[in-house]
Amino acid sequence: MISRLKDRVVGSTTSLFSHGPQPLEHTLSYAGDPGLLGPGSVSWQVIGDAAAFVGGIRALIVQTAHPEVVAGVEQHSRYKSDPLGRLSRTAVYVTETTYGAIPEVEAAVAAARQAHAPVRGHSERNKAYSAGHPAMAAWVHNVLTDSFLAAFQAYGPRTLTATEADCFVEEQTRIGALLDASPLPGSADELTRWISHHPELACSSAQAQAIEFLRNPPLPPPVRIGYRLLFNAAIATLPPSICDIVGLTPTTRGERVGRASVRSLRWALGSSPSWHLALVRTSAPVPPNLFRQPLPTNTPRVSHRNRRRTMPS
Repeated sequence: MISRLKDRVVGSTTSLFSHGPQPLEHTLSYAGDPGLLGPGSVSWQVIGDAAAFVGGIRALIVQTAHPEVVAGVEQHSRYKSDPLGRLSRTAVYVTETTYGAIPEVEAAVAAARQAHAPVRGHSERNKAYSAGHPAMAAWVHNVLTDSFLAAFQAYGPRTLTATEADCFVEEQTRIGALLDASPLPGSADELTRWISHHPELACSSAQAQAIEFLRNPPLPPPVRIGYRLLFNAAIATLPPSICDIVGLTPTTRGERVGRASVRSLRWALGSSPSWHLALVRTSAPVPPNLFRQPLPTNTPRVSHRNRRRTMPS
């Protein structure tokens, strides 16, 4: 019975991120291409862990604290009619820019630029906004980076050292630079301070509506179970200044249950199959016991030898 319950939670959780195109579908066609970050990066470890599920939801919560950013979402997004679409599209973008070969990174960035081009208008405090503006791009990008880092530090299989955390932030600035985001803090502490004390943050009616939607999206009951666990886990990682704006209160129970939920996901799913694909593409050693999901059998150029190549124990 416990096993069936775990299977239901895993299925409902992973379905949250499966409402978009399949990322890295042709990545093995770019054999040897290390992409923007490469197999030795901290980013491949952080984004590849199950804690990234929490990081993605956390980013959506924190991003609402910026009135102009959330106005752009409210006025130009279909998130109310397609509640999981934005989450899935964000997941695809992060996956392709992190693990993709350079042509895939460039395509993902070009798609993001195209999507952002028409997103412009005025917020309720009558400030003009444009999704392509460096400051707005910086808020969205930096919140993603900070959220993935915070989720990994809270729910990952280990705690990154200060050096590793700074390295992750520096690696992610390379992605932000491709979207002309500015500023891009270069260390973990600097990034956290920049977000927590950002001068443009404020409450807004669009933010309140977005948070209410994120709190109770119209999801099927089985999916809602997994979402609620991850949502509460994300709240538990928010800094006090953001909590005050978005009106959410962290709880120790949310953190405790979140840790158990992510641990169950890690046990059932292993690490990201996109990370696995990228390792195969670059002919890098594949750590043993890290990946539980098989590589797609219809993916081009996946040889039997490459799929089984592992690091020494």
